[in-house]
Amino acid sequence: MKTYDTLESQKHDDTPLPVVDISNDIDRQIVIARGTEEVYQGHPTTVLMPDGETMFAVWCIEHGGHAGPMARSGDGGLTWTRLDDRMPPGFQRHWNCPSIYRMVASDGQERLWVYSECKRTDVEEEIPMPRILSEDSGETWEEMEPLGKEFWCVMTFSSITRLNDGRYAGFYHRRENDRLTVLQTITPDGGLSWSEPRIIAEVPGKDPCEPFVVRSPDGGELCCLMRENTHEGRSLMMFSRDEAQTWSKPVDTPWGLTGDRHYGTYSPDKRLVIAFRDQAPESPTRGHFVAWVGTYKDIREERAGQYRIKILHSHAGGDCGYPGMERLPDGTIVATTYIKYRPGKEKHSVVSVRFRLEEIDEMLAEQ
Repeated sequence: MKTYDTLESQKHDDTPLPVVDISNDIDRQIVIARGTEEVYQGHPTTVLMPDGETMFAVWCIEHGGHAGPMARSGDGGLTWTRLDDRMPPGFQRHWNCPSIYRMVASDGQERLWVYSECKRTDVEEEIPMPRILSEDSGETWEEMEPLGKEFWCVMTFSSITRLNDGRYAGFYHRRENDRLTVLQTITPDGGLSWSEPRIIAEVPGKDPCEPFVVRSPDGGELCCLMRENTHEGRSLMMFSRDEAQTWSKPVDTPWGLTGDRHYGTYSPDKRLVIAFRDQAPESPTRGHFVAWVGTYKDIREERAGQYRIKILHSHAGGDCGYPGMERLPDGTIVATTYIKYRPGKEKHSVVSVRFRLEEIDEMLAEQ
C-alpha cells in the first residue's frame, strides 16, 4: 500500500472541548420512524436532493437487521412520508445498514442508489453488496444485480465521494485475518460498475472501519476519518493529495473526534460539523449522539477543534449514531440517527435534530 507521507508527529492535543447540550430541546426533534415495544428502528442514512428540500432516509429493522423502510420529505425534513410499498420486493432480503447515495454520471444521468451489506436468499446464501436504483429522483425503484463476492464486507459503503474528474470513490470495511481493514473502489459511470476493491488502511493492533471521507475547502485534499473498533484509544485518520490514488499512514485523530461512524457536512462559514457516537476516553458524553465542530485545518494540524454538541441522549448505552448529516440552503443542519431517545419500554427510533451553528455559538457564549 503506497503512502505519500507518514503524519507521525501525533501532538495529541488534549485540550478539553466545551459541550453545548441540546439533547433535551424537543422542539428541535423530528421522529421519522418511532420505535415500539416490538420494533427496533435502526441505522439510518439520508440524502438531500439538489432542490434543497427533498430528502430521503433509509434504514433497517432491528440492529443490523433487514432493509425495507424508506421515507421521503419534501420540506427539508420537517415531515416525512413512508415509501416502503414502492420498494422492490427483494429489498427486504437486503441486510445490515442500508446506505443511500446520489451520483451523477458523466452523461448527466442522476442516480440514487441504496447499498446493503448482503442479500439473504432462500437457500441460505449471502450475496455481498445488493443494491436498488432509482433514475427518476426516487419516484420508482428497481433491484439491480449485487456487486458480488469481490465486495464481501462487514458493512457496505459508509462513504462515497465525488472525485475531481467526475468519478466516485466508495469506501467500506471488512475483516481480513481477524483484523478490520478499510477498502476503496472507483465507479466511472455513476455507480453502475465498480473497480476491484483494494485495501487502503490496515493498522497493526487496531481495527479501522466505517470510513468517512471529506474534501478540504480548497478542493486539493481528501481526509478519511475512521472508527477504531478496539476502542482502546482514539479514532483514526489519513489523507490523500492525489484524488485517492495514495493515502497517508493512518494516525490518531484529535480526542474530540473519537467516535463511531463519523459523518459530517460543512456549515455556511466553512466549519465542519461531524456527528458520531461518542467514544472519546473519559468523555462526559461517551455513548451519546454528538457532533464535533471545528475547521478542516484543525483536523489536518491535529488540533482540538472548537466545541462539541450533545445532540441526543441515548437511553440504551452506546447504541446510537450512524448518522445522516444534511445542510439546508438556509444553513440548518439536519442530523439523523437511530437512538432510544426516551426512557421506557419503546425500542430505538429514527430521529432527526435541527440546528444552526450560529444558534449553538450563542449558547456557547452564554454558558
